[in-house]
Amino acid sequence: MSSRLSAKAGLAIRKLRLAGGWTLAQLSDRSGVPLSTLSKVELGQTSLSYENLLRICKGLEIDMARLIRAEAEGMVGTPAALADSPPLALGRRSVVRAGEGEHADLPSGPGRVGAADLTRKAITPVICDIQARTLEEHGGFHREDGEAYLHVLRGAVTLMSELYAPLKLEAGDGVYFDARAGYALLNEADAPCQTMLVFAGNRD
Repeated sequence: MSSRLSAKAGLAIRKLRLAGGWTLAQLSDRSGVPLSTLSKVELGQTSLSYENLLRICKGLEIDMARLIRAEAEGMVGTPAALADSPPLALGRRSVVRAGEGEHADLPSGPGRVGAADLTRKAITPVICDIQARTLEEHGGFHREDGEAYLHVLRGAVTLMSELYAPLKLEAGDGVYFDARAGYALLNEADAPCQTMLVFAGNRD
């Protein structure tokens, strides 16, 4: 039995998923719906069976009525006249003062996680002091579940990757990369080096 919601519901599902701070893989685990099916649904390439729709709603921790409302309220199929309307605000905010943040031990060195008081985040910012000097000290290549952005605040860092040649970045430089591929952040200048790392979703 197919759901009465068309493939257009995929955009609503995607926005609800991101608002909850889950990756596609996490929603797949939570709902039991295959990752490939979820991807096609969000891209509007397929419609949902009623059973999978119920599973996705359970994974998103919502009832079907909320998903239907999300579609009706313009999360999908928005008329052109309303296309420029401001998005629905979630009202989330977390202030992190200088030197604050929950401590985290990263392979490259000690870090401080910003907005640690928020759950189900779409992104997780981390200030990290890069101390590892070699790939061995880093513990080999590391992986995260999603994409990431690295911005060098002080010093210089070399981004090692399984996919690309080593990339040296200095203060003010940044790079957006797929953290699902193996990577390592190394301090090769023997001087203080600090970066801002922004990971997708929650970082445990």
